[in-house]
Amino acid sequence: MNIALVTCESLAQYAAPNIDDEDSLLSRYLRAQGYQIEPCIWSNPAVNWHNYDLAVLKSPWDYFDRIQEFYTWLDRMEQENVRLLNPVSTVRWNADKQYLLDMERQGVCVVPTHWLPRGTTFQAATVFNALGTNRLVVKPAVSGGAKNTFDLNLAEAQRRSSELTELLREEDFLAQPFLPQIQSQGEWSLVYLGGEYSHCVLKTPKSGDFRVQHYLGGGIEPREAPTHLRHTADDIISRFAADCLYARVDGVEVDGEFQLMELELIEPFLYLETAQDSFARYTMALKNLLSLRGGSATQSSL
Repeated sequence: MNIALVTCESLAQYAAPNIDDEDSLLSRYLRAQGYQIEPCIWSNPAVNWHNYDLAVLKSPWDYFDRIQEFYTWLDRMEQENVRLLNPVSTVRWNADKQYLLDMERQGVCVVPTHWLPRGTTFQAATVFNALGTNRLVVKPAVSGGAKNTFDLNLAEAQRRSSELTELLREEDFLAQPFLPQIQSQGEWSLVYLGGEYSHCVLKTPKSGDFRVQHYLGGGIEPREAPTHLRHTADDIISRFAADCLYARVDGVEVDGEFQLMELELIEPFLYLETAQDSFARYTMALKNLLSLRGGSATQSSL
């Protein structure tokens, strides 16, 4: 089995000194299991994807900066019948955070969200009133790595309204209440491999920050997922990611209930080194999907 491990040109900017290179660790493990695996930059036009039996998305971390190009690449993979994991239809759906609306309509408890369409004017008071909050987070609908993400009170939002309106000329944004639980309790990330729960970490921001990304100084602690949070995440995976090689469910516990922040199905860091036998579970999930002879049980909701 010859596998293309799909990555990007800019991995170094996401590196942190306390985090090993998960791509290299995974590649080394898969090679030891007899797979031929080669890193391939998704945006490199010289890559002949037909040289590979399978393409596995791992770290195309710049896709949100080149989203139209990324959509074109997905179309090409689909048109040329290159098998991609996770599936093209799932990835396309998951690239824009409008997918949270789909999930909310189907009963998933999502962090309350106010949508800011491209081309509109940012009206600070309107957004704060709609969300019933005195502090909010604003971020692009297609984003990653906390790019163009703002933590604002009303006075700051009013002062930066022109800046946010200018950003809205280019793309859709969304606003959500700032959740103090992220600072006081942390953000949960539950990792699933082949539709089955694998492991969990609790992410915390550095002092004075609200961003939990490890390359921005956030902390990562391996934890067993609390039963009530695990139950919610299991349901999300069974309905929206059952055909996926990997998935990460990110959320916060608010008043005993799991509120979904992100369902990561494209390029999440999987924290494989934090959990015993996780590389083996990844490999088994891959083997199980390959045994489906290329079939894909695409969710009807996508």
